[in-house]
Amino acid sequence: MATVRVETALSVSVQQAWEAVADVGAVHERLLPGRVAAARIDGDTRILTMPDGWEVRELIIAVDHEQRRLAYAVVDGQRLPLTYHHASFQVFPEGDGSRLVWITDVLPHPMAAHVEARVSRGILEIKQVLEAAA
Repeated sequence: MATVRVETALSVSVQQAWEAVADVGAVHERLLPGRVAAARIDGDTRILTMPDGWEVRELIIAVDHEQRRLAYAVVDGQRLPLTYHHASFQVFPEGDGSRLVWITDVLPHPMAAHVEARVSRGILEIKQVLEAAA
């Protein structure tokens, strides 16, 4: 299994960053507005609607407030030809701000480069949104 890890320093507090990440039903408002048009929760599943109407279903595996870690798996609607997609966000204190780490495990291995390009763009978008909101 290939692992993609991206991270960024944030000029917002660890609490502000974690509150946004942990708000799983508001990813379209608090983390990736523009990339995600809407989000809704159905039990343990988060359904993301993209701007073109495409839907992605994610199983929310863990929201760990103590570790400030969110884990999820894409279970339907992946546009890339992946057979497995599991990811986590974790927020750490760093100086006066925080550090956001996004780890994604994918199969097949050769798709890691495609996933890395997407999450690298995504974490920069998240950084911009969180810092603009602060």
